[in-house]
Amino acid sequence: MSNQTLNDNKNPSKIKRGEMISISSAKGGVGKTMLAVNLAVALSKRNKKICILDADFQFGDVSLAMDIQATFSIKDIIEGIDRIDLDALISSLNLHDSGVHVLSAPDRPEYADLVTTSVLEKILDLLLGYFDYVIVDTEVGLQEKSLFLIDKTDTLLIVTNLEMTTLKNTKLMIETLDVLGFRDKVQVIVNRSDMESVIQATDVPGILNETSPIYIPNDFQTTSQSINIGVPFVSNRARTDIAKAIYKMAEQVTSRREIAVFEPPKPSLLQRLLRKTKDKEGQA
Repeated sequence: MSNQTLNDNKNPSKIKRGEMISISSAKGGVGKTMLAVNLAVALSKRNKKICILDADFQFGDVSLAMDIQATFSIKDIIEGIDRIDLDALISSLNLHDSGVHVLSAPDRPEYADLVTTSVLEKILDLLLGYFDYVIVDTEVGLQEKSLFLIDKTDTLLIVTNLEMTTLKNTKLMIETLDVLGFRDKVQVIVNRSDMESVIQATDVPGILNETSPIYIPNDFQTTSQSINIGVPFVSNRARTDIAKAIYKMAEQVTSRREIAVFEPPKPSLLQRLLRKTKDKEGQA
């Protein structure tokens, strides 16, 4: 493996880039991490190089959900960020039995403040230059680092369910992302879509103004056992309906993928918001 860094190439816009898929939610406990780890393993079974970034830097559970005793975390990478290259980064990832590489969150919540957007920029550019897919399990809501990750991502999977409070917060989240110019990245995932609820799965498109949500069936026993023993259910319960739904999603992801390239830096979120404000004032 060569000592690859993006700065070594005089024309970085020509470098092929993997696809970044971020998984987020407006409310905790909706199955965000479950989806991240199982989608990653399902993609790896299609002979793809996969990395998961646990971007819930305070209370990340990816390592737990995959029964990984993390030797390294993003904190260790930050300590040598000035001299990091691809070889060093790959050696700092934790390898799961499925072949998925994991960049674990720090083991203590106080270390989350060490993770800056400039650190994430450098790490993600290296990861995307090597892996076919980088799956990012973000923290809940729209925090500063989450917004940075959303800005950089290719596809944003927003996980919700049929509970009223979750749908209310999800709707607000999608509306905010629309204002920020990210609506075209959003794909809504309705987890536990056949759970008992006053709200039906068929109501979700109208509530969220989402034409084609992806529905994941309710299987609390399988998902609960999967988290508790640290084995993604697409590995040991592949014949269940919920595993089949994840495999179908992985197939959709790979079939629509287009090879991206690294692009010149885009205007920042603040610059885009200011531009939108000026445009509105000019139209008034």
